Amino acid sequence: MYFKFLERFKNSQEPENGTKSIKMIFQQAAKSSDFHQFSLSEEQGITISYYKSMVDPKKINNLLLPAIQEHIEKIREINDIKKFIPFENAIVTTNPLDVEEKLIKGYVIVQLKDSNQYFLTINIDNANLGYRENNDTENEFSVIGPKVGFVENISTNLHLLRKQMAVTELVFEEIKIGSMSKTEVVIAYLDGITNPEYIQTVRQRLKDINFDVIFDNSQIDQMISDHSNTPFPIFLSTERIDRVLYAMISGQVAILSNGSPYIVTGPTTILDFFISPEDYYLNWVLGSFFRIIRIISVIFSLFATPIYVAILTFHYEVVPDDLLQPLISSRAHVPFPPVWEAIFLEITIELLREAGARLPTKIGQTLGIVGGIVIGQASVQAALTSNILLIIVSSSALASFTTPIFKMSNAIRLIRFPLILLAAFLGGFGIIIGFVLLLGHLLKLKSLGNPYMVPLFPFRIKNFRDSFIRSSYQFTTTRSRFLRPLSLKRYTPNQDKDDINNE
Repeated sequence: MYFKFLERFKNSQEPENGTKSIKMIFQQAAKSSDFHQFSLSEEQGITISYYKSMVDPKKINNLLLPAIQEHIEKIREINDIKKFIPFENAIVTTNPLDVEEKLIKGYVIVQLKDSNQYFLTINIDNANLGYRENNDTENEFSVIGPKVGFVENISTNLHLLRKQMAVTELVFEEIKIGSMSKTEVVIAYLDGITNPEYIQTVRQRLKDINFDVIFDNSQIDQMISDHSNTPFPIFLSTERIDRVLYAMISGQVAILSNGSPYIVTGPTTILDFFISPEDYYLNWVLGSFFRIIRIISVIFSLFATPIYVAILTFHYEVVPDDLLQPLISSRAHVPFPPVWEAIFLEITIELLREAGARLPTKIGQTLGIVGGIVIGQASVQAALTSNILLIIVSSSALASFTTPIFKMSNAIRLIRFPLILLAAFLGGFGIIIGFVLLLGHLLKLKSLGNPYMVPLFPFRIKNFRDSFIRSSYQFTTTRSRFLRPLSLKRYTPNQDKDDINNE
């Protein structure tokens, strides 16, 4: 029903021949209280039209109007105005649809009575209005390394990328998406490095999007995804400049959207979501250690609670004798089976996590700490759960926080629930079935046609240098071959030493 309404709305705005006249455009714009139209000179018939909410009023009052009034006697045609005004982005057009598009983007439209078929469009958009000045990363923190992140203004984001990577090979391609929003979307890549097949695939998928309003880059992420029926993120979404730059120099494509502080990069693999930029700012030994810790934490987060449920439901014999007595004492007064006990605690953790994320920062932190302690202690005293399971569930939640990318963390949180149910009904065999199904699902996933499980499947031994561990820089001189970059070599670490020795 919603899409039918939009179609009727769009059709009602256009005449039968599919075009709009300038009169119709201004009549529609005049329905808004922020639309302003006035005549500057009765003799020349200069009419100025714009949306007050979109333009910079200081530039109009201090630059545009004084420039026209000073040379008003010399104005005979529309191009004369273009000579006198102090604005570079001033274009004469005869297309009413072009006038409509620029009017709603913050352009000022100037008309002359004697040449009413020509319109001068002047860009006086107040680009910084409504955007935050602070561009520190909000959700991807780093102790070591740059703290600068992207903002909602795409021009600012392009400036940040160009400033950090000042090479002519950095290419930006602009595409407009959204039948109503006309959102500016930019494809960024390194010419001569990124495989043209990936660029063409992204370009084609973006052009095939048929949607009304694009609010955020996460919508584009879903629309161009190879698989829409999976909880796993197919593309990596980040607000960090260094992560996007590393993706591009590796041969990936970046997608920027106006109004979104997150940049989408691809094609990606599952291991990309467990790599932190901080790994490269630390010594390779420490970077590898923390990366392994993250991967082990994810495995623990997925299987710790299901294993507890399976053991207490079917496999008491695997419990060591020294742990049997504490386990029996912990569950002596709990009236529920292990599966309900586990689901109750897992849902409680999720409620605390969601409530903490939606509330203001200070209140959310207080709720997470105080709420967790109070609810946990009260649940144990009320015999609704055992101490041991409370420790396991809390540790699993803590382990899931080590994932650098929030979307992958969400997927891990979701998968834990079906594994718990399989463990409750089939025990250890159910966990094996769940693992096999999960592995089969991951093996089928692709990102821009590239296998999601590389370098595990297909097996690429050379790509293990920067996967589970972060090797020393002397062993990561080439780009990943599975991305099929046009240039494999990244740098030659010993080149300067060799030149000195030759001299």
